[in-house]
Amino acid sequence: MIPEVWAPRATRVQLRAPGRGADTAMDAMGGGWWRSPWDLTDGEEYGFVLDDAADARPDPRSRRQPRGVHDLSAVYEPTVEPGHAGSWRGRQLAGGVIYELHVGTFTPEGTLDAAAGRLDHLVRLGVDFVELLPVNGFNGVHNWGYDGVLWYAVHEPYGGPAAYRRFVDACHAVGLGVIQDVVYNHLGPSGNYLPEFGPYLRDAEANTWGASIDLDEAEVRRYIVENALMWLRDHGVDGLRLDAVHALKDAAPVHILQELAEAVDALSAHVGRPLTLIAESDLNDARLISAREAGGYGLGAQWSDDYHHALHVALTGETDGYYADFAPLAALVKASTRGFFHDGTWSSFRGRHHGQPIDPRIPTSRLVVFAQDHDQIGNRAAGDRLSQTLDEGGLAIAAVLTVLAPFTPMLFMGEEWAASTPWQFFTSHPEPELGEATARGRKAEFAQMGWDESVVPDPQDPATFQRSKLRWEEKDAGAHARILNLYRALLALRRARPEFSDPRFGRLEAAADEERRWFRLRRGGAEILVNFGQETVSLPVDTGRVVLLATDPGTALVARSAELPPRSALVMAPAVG
Repeated sequence: MIPEVWAPRATRVQLRAPGRGADTAMDAMGGGWWRSPWDLTDGEEYGFVLDDAADARPDPRSRRQPRGVHDLSAVYEPTVEPGHAGSWRGRQLAGGVIYELHVGTFTPEGTLDAAAGRLDHLVRLGVDFVELLPVNGFNGVHNWGYDGVLWYAVHEPYGGPAAYRRFVDACHAVGLGVIQDVVYNHLGPSGNYLPEFGPYLRDAEANTWGASIDLDEAEVRRYIVENALMWLRDHGVDGLRLDAVHALKDAAPVHILQELAEAVDALSAHVGRPLTLIAESDLNDARLISAREAGGYGLGAQWSDDYHHALHVALTGETDGYYADFAPLAALVKASTRGFFHDGTWSSFRGRHHGQPIDPRIPTSRLVVFAQDHDQIGNRAAGDRLSQTLDEGGLAIAAVLTVLAPFTPMLFMGEEWAASTPWQFFTSHPEPELGEATARGRKAEFAQMGWDESVVPDPQDPATFQRSKLRWEEKDAGAHARILNLYRALLALRRARPEFSDPRFGRLEAAADEERRWFRLRRGGAEILVNFGQETVSLPVDTGRVVLLATDPGTALVARSAELPPRSALVMAPAVG
């Protein structure tokens, strides 16, 4: 590999490669690019010395950081094609189910190789995609991954890039696609040397997490697009989840999201397998998932927080903060049949009208929905899951309305067995002042919302990280085993019945009763009945119905009515023949 680097802010750049002797001047190539005279081999360490600096900086496009984000980079040149290149033909998102996991807390070991050893569980569960929280290079040993500073590298404690490719290959070998969570809207607070090289950031403009990315710079846009292509092409992954795209401020004629979609579609055509971009967006703007020929960006899907909020409120009764608008069951009716709840309606949390309607011709599969995810658990004060607040009936309802939702379902690791472990906000900043500031800021944030600081765990305490690891030994006992069996049955049902992967908005009908707390969703011929309340309800049903699944053994079909016990769900369809 001949190292090259974009460093327009430097007047001279030298290559530091300890195995090659003294620092060596790099050649200016024009446009702010510099090129090394050396052709480095796999495993050689190197860095760039800018102007008269004493220390070398890691390569902004480093594929490997053996000793962390402050130290030298290492050449990584894989010799084997990724992802069962000869046999893996990919998997389209439509009809699929996603399983979101964090490498560091998914297994006791917290490595990619250990995660690969648990894939048999996911295959038996019946999911189709594994979505990894960010794995790019960040400072410290563990955190959620959203503090990354070297977007092209794989975090070394997880196993580095070689382990990553082994993980992707192992997933493909058992029929699982891989989606990688990537962050293009900000950089972490420690180890970010990009501004020394060039204008990567708009220092005068910030978002929630720090300075904004300067999308006015063509080379910064290229840096992002080529990073996306790297994961898909070089590591063989099948899709990317784009973090918080509403924080990407772009005034260019072609938005960076459209630019990404066009580049990924071109790569998909070249490699001959589906490649998907999924946006996390707070905008409720269907332009993201509309076809480019219809004036959209052409992304494959986006997350729908509205569905989560409506379901969460129906299950828990929580109406604080942004949950307030979702208090009536009518919110779940609307979110289930129209995708967005806020589609131009008043948002009390934002203090303005928010969102736009979804064109009903857009496939429902372009919305990814969930009852739990890393944000909706980890950003609670104590990082508590639904399993720590709901009864078993409520957890069963959550499973039914997630897996059989009209959209693309996503599960969060451990949800499928009602894991007892929390998933908390954890960091391991080596700098004491940064660690202390993070801990103070976390407690202050929740104190402003009225929380007792004592219930907010210290993110820097190693025990916070350890508490968040799954306990695999519990999944086959008691209520955990019953919930796991329910998820397996629901996922099998979703595969067996075409109604549950039908992507047509026009095939959806829903209704609810606020007082009696029941909810009904029709998906073509199939029907889901839910009793959120504490009293048995009797609901009229069409004749000739058969029960596909009931979460409570006390459920009964009597004449032309269904008797639903408290906190239960029933799935029915017309009898065949």
